[in-house]
Amino acid sequence: MQHMLPLKPMVCRSALNNLSKSRKKLPYSWDLNIYRGCMHRCSYCYAVYSHKYLSPGGFYDNIYVKTNIAELLERELASPSWKREIVNIGGVTDCYQSAEAEYKIMPQVLKLFIKYKSPVIISTKSDLILRDYELIDQLSRVAYVNIASTITVMDEDVRAKMEPGAPQAQRRFEMLKAFSKTEASTGVHMMPIVPYITDSYENIDTLFACAKASGVAYLLTGSLYLRGPTRKVFFDFVKEGFPHLYTQLLSLYRNGSLDKDYKTGLYGVVRQIREKYSLYGDYSGYMREKQPKTAKCEQLTLF
Repeated sequence: MQHMLPLKPMVCRSALNNLSKSRKKLPYSWDLNIYRGCMHRCSYCYAVYSHKYLSPGGFYDNIYVKTNIAELLERELASPSWKREIVNIGGVTDCYQSAEAEYKIMPQVLKLFIKYKSPVIISTKSDLILRDYELIDQLSRVAYVNIASTITVMDEDVRAKMEPGAPQAQRRFEMLKAFSKTEASTGVHMMPIVPYITDSYENIDTLFACAKASGVAYLLTGSLYLRGPTRKVFFDFVKEGFPHLYTQLLSLYRNGSLDKDYKTGLYGVVRQIREKYSLYGDYSGYMREKQPKTAKCEQLTLF
């Protein structure tokens, strides 16, 4: 997928961001994001807030590239204070969005994690990650590696509306199947489940079936949460793409959180399907088994 937008180089002051205080429930304490802004244009993206401190321009069409991130990362990983804790790569903006095809920063990043034998989670919707298969395979032999791909819907027409800049769901499953042959663990994040659009039994069941066939270790699910700038972005999308659902969705999200009765029913359906396919909804067990003893891990279990 070729990008059509101008990319803006920027100099960052640090490569790793410490999350230990702000996100205590997550099984990692650090994240690393090569890009600011994301070309996948997902209508439900929680990260649109991250552009508010930058110059004018939208999160989807103002893409910044941290050109000095590899240099800073080596300094930070080489520090005597570095404890080889898990780093989530691409948790805010996708590290394998199409800008990466041009800048090729991830190979530099991966070589540093190999050099310093530090564990990572790589979160991506893109099969461009297959370009770096050999590096990730090598890293998985010296440190814990988890490849996580967000996949929300199997209907390609719906996916193209919701995630117009992202690859097809089937391509993501094929990517996960390829990485299941390495020492890395793999997983699917069906996050978010969008009421009335991706919440059908058929969609959830088919997605679980494809995940199982891809050899993933777990499948996490989570309902759509609408706060801050994401709320406006999402409802603008609904007005254009699913106008007949606008009033119903507005009613479900009166306070930003999903209606409790609806959520209870959704959780019940997900549990039923999860039991059918015997897929874990908790990946902390794999971390405890594979990661270095010095790395922190807190249990993360979703429904």
